[in-house]
Amino acid sequence: MSDHIYKKIELTGSSSVSIQDAIEKAVAKAAKTLHDLRWLEVVETRGHIDQGKVAHWQVTIKVGFTLKD
Repeated sequence: MSDHIYKKIELTGSSSVSIQDAIEKAVAKAAKTLHDLRWLEVVETRGHIDQGKVAHWQVTIKVGFTLKD
């Protein structure tokens, strides 16, 4: 296995469905413009409460991708 250099960026995905859906939306959007995505790290999870129920999720993640030579 060769050595790699990674760059990481922070993204926030949102969803009215679930935390996982918010993460998957953020990763899918990043994958459209970034190449060689390798990992993610959940940094923060927030939710909006409406009438005593969770109405919306916001999840901040960091994604790492390999820099090309």
